[in-house]
Amino acid sequence: MSTDPFGTERLRAAVLRAWADSPTRFTEDTNTENDLRVGGYRDRLFVELAQNAADAALAAGDRGRLRVSVVDGELRFANTGAPLDARGVESLASLRASGKGEETVGRFGVGFAAVLTVSAEPRIVSVTGGVAFSAARTRAEADRTGDVPVLRLPWPVAEDEPPVPEGFTTEVRLPLREGVDGQVLLADLKNDIGDLLLTLPWLESVEVEGGVWRRSDLGDGVVEIASPDGSEHWQVHRGEVVWAVPLDGSGSPRPLGEDVLHAPTPTDDELSLPARLIATLPIEPSRRRALPGPELTAALKNAAREYVDLVCSLPGKERLALVPGAGFPRSTVDGTLREAILENLSDSPWLPAQAGDDLPGRQARVLSVDVPGLAPLLADLVPGLISLSGVDLRAVGARSLSPAEAIELLTGAQREPSWWRSLYDVLLPALEAHDLTKDDLGALPVPMSDGRTLPGVRDALLVGGSAELLELLSDVDIIGLRLVHPAAAHPLLERLGAKHAEASDLLEADALSAAVERSVEDVRSGLDGMALAGAVLRLIAEVGDEAPEWAGALALPSEDGWRRADELVLPTSPLGDIFDPEVFEEDGALSVLDEEFAEDWPMATLVAVGVLDSFAIITDDEPLEPEHGLPDEHEWWDSRERPPSRVLAVRDLDLVGDDAWPEALRLLAARPETWRALTEPGGHTGWWLARYALLDGQAPLDWRMPEAPALAGLYDVVPDSGLSKEILLAAGVRTELGADAEDVEDLLERLGDPERKVSPGLASRAHAALAEYTVDVPAPDRVRAADGSAVDARDAVVLDVPWFAAVLPPERMVVAASGAAALAELLDLPVASGLDAKVTEDGEYVPWTELSALRLAADQLGVEPPEGGVLLHEALTVTFEDAEHEVAWWSDGRLHAADTPEGLGRAFAWATDRWADRHVLTALLDDPSPSALLN
Repeated sequence: MSTDPFGTERLRAAVLRAWADSPTRFTEDTNTENDLRVGGYRDRLFVELAQNAADAALAAGDRGRLRVSVVDGELRFANTGAPLDARGVESLASLRASGKGEETVGRFGVGFAAVLTVSAEPRIVSVTGGVAFSAARTRAEADRTGDVPVLRLPWPVAEDEPPVPEGFTTEVRLPLREGVDGQVLLADLKNDIGDLLLTLPWLESVEVEGGVWRRSDLGDGVVEIASPDGSEHWQVHRGEVVWAVPLDGSGSPRPLGEDVLHAPTPTDDELSLPARLIATLPIEPSRRRALPGPELTAALKNAAREYVDLVCSLPGKERLALVPGAGFPRSTVDGTLREAILENLSDSPWLPAQAGDDLPGRQARVLSVDVPGLAPLLADLVPGLISLSGVDLRAVGARSLSPAEAIELLTGAQREPSWWRSLYDVLLPALEAHDLTKDDLGALPVPMSDGRTLPGVRDALLVGGSAELLELLSDVDIIGLRLVHPAAAHPLLERLGAKHAEASDLLEADALSAAVERSVEDVRSGLDGMALAGAVLRLIAEVGDEAPEWAGALALPSEDGWRRADELVLPTSPLGDIFDPEVFEEDGALSVLDEEFAEDWPMATLVAVGVLDSFAIITDDEPLEPEHGLPDEHEWWDSRERPPSRVLAVRDLDLVGDDAWPEALRLLAARPETWRALTEPGGHTGWWLARYALLDGQAPLDWRMPEAPALAGLYDVVPDSGLSKEILLAAGVRTELGADAEDVEDLLERLGDPERKVSPGLASRAHAALAEYTVDVPAPDRVRAADGSAVDARDAVVLDVPWFAAVLPPERMVVAASGAAALAELLDLPVASGLDAKVTEDGEYVPWTELSALRLAADQLGVEPPEGGVLLHEALTVTFEDAEHEVAWWSDGRLHAADTPEGLGRAFAWATDRWADRHVLTALLDDPSPSALLN
């Protein structure tokens, strides 16, 4: 075999002569190759070599294989197909010419310059021979330094060059430049192999590091790209161009959205189409962008026409995935293609019609919401309706049909009830998936049992085939009661608001509640109320005697005519003896249920509709206003610091007779529900009973329990009425002194009553309780003084400082355990500290620390003497109201004390804020020994 089978010596000689004849030619070649290496082909190494492998396979007429590996620091590409020939070598060394044929993509054209991005010493070895390029040998041959055009001077490969790997015809060997990592290059290649196999149909497989990527044609335009990590499938249309869209695991299209133009290998022209375009188009020499011009425009419009063929190759329900979405074009090519594709989809048939052949976009109507099964039902009602739904196809001229519009088309349609049920079958899943809303189906027609088909399900009742329920209502004329035809009954109607005509559902029907609410008026106007009363009571009995709130309005017969159920009392109820007889007079608040009628129904059923057998309960867990009809409810509401969080109360307490309260209280205590209401903390029932119930003619709050002697004088012991202690306490009989804003005036009256014997201690505690409330009440004429007497308020003074107790007589002082200032304001009385009193003589100032006896006493109590001191007097005299009074201590802004244990003890206790220890201090000053403290 020749050592130079491709005539590289001749090629080198020609190039060297050209460089010698034209000194600028060398520079031009160097610059051109640099431009290709760092510009147009800087990141196209794998693409260009894969193109060459595909062209070799095409030239050989057999699908090709490519293997990529790193061997001894070289990146190697081995491929099958036609081997290297002299024409190919000439193309490699020309920089400006390519030996490729019309059918090929690359085949050793200028794209081979991409190898220079990773190697300065590339070699190509084939079964027909080899050729090598070298930057170093080129510099030596051309006698140059720096950059040189590597691919202009080819050499034969060395005689010891290893042969092409078995099973392959050609291998490109690229010794890697310093800093180029072969493993990184292989990793990058793995990300691109799938796209290369799809783009290059003559390339069957690519092997990298033992992993194989393989392309297979599965038929019907489906191409499989298998890889070590799995496989992906593409739907491909081949005509003058190739369109391809990836498929998901179920075989449905998975639109791309972001891609580039493949002409036929990837360019830099971005596309936003659902499918990939692979076409032979005019492109720039760098192969990076399409070449603008009339030829490109014509080619793109032709590609757009074939796009419709790709769309039609998909099943009808999947074609919508290929409609280009809205958005700005990513490139000029993208804009041209999108516009042309949408125009073709508007004018060419591709949309599967519900009835007949495919339709162009402009002739189609599409349901704006995808409701499977709905289109076939509407086919004869909507001309041009397609079988695809849920996509906005205005871009291709289609008219959208909203759910509300579709429902409107059904209005007046005459169909069998079973047809309507079929319609409901397809609408229910869409409603559950939130594709449709209840508003969309608000006017949905519903066939009734009487043969009518009415729009909407408002107040419709689903009776199924229950003859029993139909018979139940057959004798009752209820306006607006709409019963659905049994053959059309469906869960959808229930979701939209229709009610099952079971007893509980019928009780929720607005028409029935309206009939009950006007039932008394209807009966009094001459209509028969017995049928409605019987029907409602039977329904309530069926649901376990649980009645809706409106059932209390049901007209029932009573002793004096027809009355509301909640205005009636059972003939056997103890309330007949507890309520005031006036309650049962004609036109009174209540009446007694007709005895014969009462015998026909279980008591529990009658009670459920509101007929009273005992006290009724009112419950409201979210009260907003005092609107529950309870006696004095507004007064109770206003008495609270904040509105109640719930209302649990007994109704009709104000109807109890004055002398029936003991029995009424026993009845309230006998039933758990009324007892809970009675004992509800802060509840209305306990509040009202304490003030308005009568025990021996007085409210429970006016009495005290026998176990509360501390209240003796202000409150009398509750008379014996046979009630238990628990009932008396729940009713409000007092056990301790307590006043609230409502009781202030009563307590003031009791304190000022001279007939009452009130101890000074109880008076002081009562005054402290009064001081806690700021209310506007008339000032009392008489008040309770410190000696326990009731005195004229004009002579009284509230003792707010302790030293005035020495000059004020007990019958003038009003004393409170706390809150003297507030008490004085409430009683409209002066305070003692505001009275005029003077110390008659100045005393001798002595610091606390110089009073040795006082220091000893303070030390035993653990009290540090404060700063300052006291004015000591041999005898301390105060002038008050034109009289002199000898006192133990005083304060006029300065502390005065008689030089006695009592005087010093009180002054020191006041100065140290230890007023409660004044008696201990006095005792210690009199006897400072530890035994005095212990005693």
